Amino acid sequence: MSLGFGVDVGGSGIKGAPVDMEMGGLSADRYRIDTPVPAVPEAVAEVVCEIVDHFGWDRAFGVTVPAIVQHGVVWSAANIDPSWIGTDAGELLRKVTGRDVAVLNDADAAGIAEMTFGAGRGRRGVVVVLTFGTGIGSAIFNEGVLVPNTELGHIELHGGPAEHYAAGRLIDRKEPDLTPWARRVAEYLQYVERIFSPDLIIFGGGISKRFEEIAPLLDVRAPVVPAQLRNNAGIVGAAMAVSIEEARRR
Repeated sequence: MSLGFGVDVGGSGIKGAPVDMEMGGLSADRYRIDTPVPAVPEAVAEVVCEIVDHFGWDRAFGVTVPAIVQHGVVWSAANIDPSWIGTDAGELLRKVTGRDVAVLNDADAAGIAEMTFGAGRGRRGVVVVLTFGTGIGSAIFNEGVLVPNTELGHIELHGGPAEHYAAGRLIDRKEPDLTPWARRVAEYLQYVERIFSPDLIIFGGGISKRFEEIAPLLDVRAPVVPAQLRNNAGIVGAAMAVSIEEARRR
């Protein structure tokens, strides 16, 4: 078995695990620690180090962050502490953990995993992967090639960022009926479809486990299917980022 390691940094929790790179699954139960408050770069890096040390992983690994990431540097902070902006996350994590690190956007990581091992495997054309959680993450692929850092949760809808209208965090936990939220999501998907005309939309995030309740209300032309890797997609994609980064350097 070929193993990699990924860590997924989220707004409420940071989780990681070793990954079976041939099958796209976790080779051990993931280890989760609450995201520190405030989630400043140094505090998050210490938690990442703790997770890696928990498994005794001593090689290169991948980390996702909910932000625009270019060459390891973070350039947005919609769902993380503003002190991340301009931080060389790759360099910081290498210094704190003592290992080589590949850093990428969390939704891009989830998308890479889904396109390789999940609902997007073998699909051609334009595929949009959306993750509904604290915000709305997005990854767009054209003929299997990622267009990084698309951040479709930030497109304007009703005078503000779309994720303020349709993110998973807006679900009323006291109300079992998802219909009101699903209708907002449908409106958002229709807007995304008008802009990108996707051949497939992959619906991800923790709420995807209730996809069958939502699906009849998602009135768009493109097929909409649930993500298959669900909450493990970010970890798997993070682990895959190491080999992708190595290939770029060659």
